[in-house]
Amino acid sequence: MAESWDGSYDHGSQSDESYQFERLHVEPIYDAFVCPLTKQVMSDPVTLENGHTFEREAIEKWFKECRESGRKLVCPLTQKELRSTELNPSMALRNTIEEWTARNEAVQLDTARRSLNPGTPESDVLHSLKYIQYMCHKSRSNKHAVRNADLIPMVVEMLKSTSRRVRCKALETLQIVVEDDADNKAILAEGDNVRTIVKFLSHEQSIEREEAVSLLLELSKSEALCEKIGSVNGAILILVGMISSKSENLSTVEKADKTLGNLEKCENNVRQMAENGRLRPLLNQILEGPPETKLSMASYLGELVMNNDVKVLVARTVGSSLINIMRSGDMQSREAALKALNQISFHEASAKVLIEAGILPPLVKDLFTVGTNQLPMRLKEVAATILANVVNSGDDFDLIPVGPDHHSLVSEDMVHNLLHLISNTGPAIECKLLQVLVGLTSSSSTVLNVVAAIKSSGAINSLVQFIEAPQRDLRVASIKLLQKVSPHMGQELADALCGVVGQLGSLFKVVAENIGITEEQAAAIGLLAELPERDLGLTRQMLDESSFPLIISRVVKIQQGEIRSARFMTPFFEGLVRVLSRVTFVLADEPDAIKLAREHNLAALFIQLLQSNGLDNVQMVSAMALENLAQESKNLTRLPELPPPNLCASIFSCFSKQPVISGSCRLHGGTCSLKETFCLLEGQAVEKLVALLDHTNEKVVEAALAAISTLLDDGVDIEQGVAVLCEAEGVRPILDVLLEKRTENLRRRAVWAAERLLRTDDIAYDVSGDPNVSTALVDAFQHADYRTRQIAERALKHVDKIPNFSGIYPNTGQTAF
Repeated sequence: MAESWDGSYDHGSQSDESYQFERLHVEPIYDAFVCPLTKQVMSDPVTLENGHTFEREAIEKWFKECRESGRKLVCPLTQKELRSTELNPSMALRNTIEEWTARNEAVQLDTARRSLNPGTPESDVLHSLKYIQYMCHKSRSNKHAVRNADLIPMVVEMLKSTSRRVRCKALETLQIVVEDDADNKAILAEGDNVRTIVKFLSHEQSIEREEAVSLLLELSKSEALCEKIGSVNGAILILVGMISSKSENLSTVEKADKTLGNLEKCENNVRQMAENGRLRPLLNQILEGPPETKLSMASYLGELVMNNDVKVLVARTVGSSLINIMRSGDMQSREAALKALNQISFHEASAKVLIEAGILPPLVKDLFTVGTNQLPMRLKEVAATILANVVNSGDDFDLIPVGPDHHSLVSEDMVHNLLHLISNTGPAIECKLLQVLVGLTSSSSTVLNVVAAIKSSGAINSLVQFIEAPQRDLRVASIKLLQKVSPHMGQELADALCGVVGQLGSLFKVVAENIGITEEQAAAIGLLAELPERDLGLTRQMLDESSFPLIISRVVKIQQGEIRSARFMTPFFEGLVRVLSRVTFVLADEPDAIKLAREHNLAALFIQLLQSNGLDNVQMVSAMALENLAQESKNLTRLPELPPPNLCASIFSCFSKQPVISGSCRLHGGTCSLKETFCLLEGQAVEKLVALLDHTNEKVVEAALAAISTLLDDGVDIEQGVAVLCEAEGVRPILDVLLEKRTENLRRRAVWAAERLLRTDDIAYDVSGDPNVSTALVDAFQHADYRTRQIAERALKHVDKIPNFSGIYPNTGQTAF
């Protein structure tokens, strides 16, 4: 019965290998050491009343099974009933067994020690490592024996083995040896051992990585070792990477995460984690840590390089906490908070989160506060930088109160304060505050407020002076601000630029820089383009300073592909053309403008620019410039000198005969050329302008139609002008513009041109049969402005839709629009 019971005895959770180690003995085993039930050496021998000795756990299990089955309590060996189940410890036998076991284990540990060297066969090394594991599992005291036998350094040496199986078993053994044993952990952490373990994290074999992570997890439970693990170059980076890796198994990921969680006990490790993308520990310290830790982590956050997604996360997590520190902390804490907020604010989305968190009021207060508790200038510069970043993120800043009496950033007093601060600080802060104003003028809802405040403060002259600042960033910010406000205060800017020697020239120097196309150059030419085009004094100054040849040179280089820039090319090119076109607005009053246009053949250049497909503004401005040039053609055409009539002809008119003059312009009746008189009959100008009548942008169409209308204007041969348009197949496109009725301006111009065309009988005859044109003219006659109705009436008379014997509207002139 005892034998059958022994066969079913559970040896506990021991593996087969552990069971085999139990049966290995150097000294001979005595029968008295072996439990009759388990057939193993006893560790807690107890004696029954009949003198037989058993392992305590085994005999207690025997008695339990007897009771549960209803059998009598008998001795497993004699099968005789026992009067008592009292178990008497056999101390002498236990001591003897322990001494015997200790002698055997010491010998086997020594054997294992001798096996742990590079020359030992792999199987013997693995056997020794397994034995060490068995010993450490068996009792905690054996871990001391392993340590005292200097086995830990020897197991570490096995990590250098060429056998992957040995390396893995060594990592596994070390984890068991140091588990819950601070002394063993301290020995393992000596020298470069931790670095050696970390190296296994980057091994290709996943089993080695997993064993290494398991070992590091155990070591990281010791707070004393956390800093050492974190100090190993790449340790935290690799662990963070393992967590985000999709190729790692779940167990490895969980252990890596727990290891990092333990390493968070050290502030340096928290910083490293943040640097490598694991920010949550650092953010938690800012939210929940003691004051000195909050200060330390906030300071580090201000130095940390973050991608945009991380900035948004940080703003959402600790933005409010940092703002509170900025609002109420001591100067050291406020500095740390400001620098951290500065880092976060550089991204539009995170800046908007900070606005929602209420950053604007304390930020503005810090900038404007003077006296007690004011920020030093270096921190005011940081505050100004944050404000510039936040403002340039775009928002309804006219709706966000930032000061007393619900003043917003664009209220007059607030803008006055900003302008005053700009005039009384150093270049660095001036630059940032100008950038604040740039941001506020970037929105159509706030730019007028800023413009009004600049006008009321008289600050325009002060702002213009920054154009000559030696600091590039300051100069760029001022030029960008002036460009933003120039559509709303162009004349004030023109007066300021003309009134101070050098500043207009400084803008052209920026444009002339031969360094590609920069943001500064695009802003400078954009500012110049917005100045009033008909300001004769400004244009004369540009002519006197030889600014236009520079502009022409840049335009030609861009056309020829010598200047390339994807980002700022379009605004820069458009600005150049707009500035160049202003020459054509002063032709009648400025001989030097005509001279310049002739020398550089501007008419031909603008005709080429008509074909700048995709650049609507360039095409529109070029058409407008050609209109101005063509208007001047009438005055520049040299009419031929007619010979005096002979005596008979002077007496008798029948003898007079009009002389035939060859080579004269059919439109202007004199000597014409594109270069000298800007006549549009050359250079295929008419055909290119007609092509633009089909443009999708109505402003381009309007400018093209205005230029074409110079062919039909008073002062030229209108009949020949019509003929030119017929040859260029331009009649139908003009009538199509009338039919489309896209804008009121276009309708006015189209009605005027149609009336001139309909003066030709053939065209009038053709159009009279087109009900659509008649309907469009009738609509203009009924609903357009007074002058257009007059012209529409005349046009309807040409096609016999209105009787020609009277005029409904009195004639007040027929000049082109």
